[in-house]
Amino acid sequence: MTRPIETEEFVEAAHRPSVLDPDIPRWLRPVASVLMQLNRLMLGVGMVAALGAACVLTSSVVSRYVMHASTDWQDETAVFCLVGATFLCAAYVQSMRGHVGIEALGGILSPQVNRFRQMVVDCVSFAFCLFFGWKSWTLLHEAWVDKQTTSSTWGPPLSIPYGLMSVGMTLLCLQIAVQIAADGNRILHARNR
Repeated sequence: MTRPIETEEFVEAAHRPSVLDPDIPRWLRPVASVLMQLNRLMLGVGMVAALGAACVLTSSVVSRYVMHASTDWQDETAVFCLVGATFLCAAYVQSMRGHVGIEALGGILSPQVNRFRQMVVDCVSFAFCLFFGWKSWTLLHEAWVDKQTTSSTWGPPLSIPYGLMSVGMTLLCLQIAVQIAADGNRILHARNR
């Protein structure tokens, strides 16, 4: 049985993505461990995508203003890279609880109320991300079946950004679900003290 951790320990553990939260239930630890490795991999992919977008946009500026060349493909490539970086890295950011939050409430609430508040926020976030993920998968399916492309002259398939969104939101939902299980375990351990 794992021991409950205090708020300061939890914040410290949350900012160390290489360490699993000790309140994750034992049966969920293998999934959380695989998810942690996937999140690290997606972070690397996201870094390469962001760097690629920067290089593409820089070459676009040079091509347009120095050589007066058309750069239709470069804008869409950069957007696709940034969509990938944003969505694929969202679960990693969530694993560190790095998304924008209201810290003022955490400072004035008691530890018990703060744990409950955090679980409620995680549940609401999970519901939103679950809907967004489901919608992303339906958009991917439509784009794939209908062979939809962008309206530019290059016309890359829309399944690319929708696929990146779908995978990223699925990973984010899994990450939040693991954190909800840890939140629930933390609340149960606090009551059993």
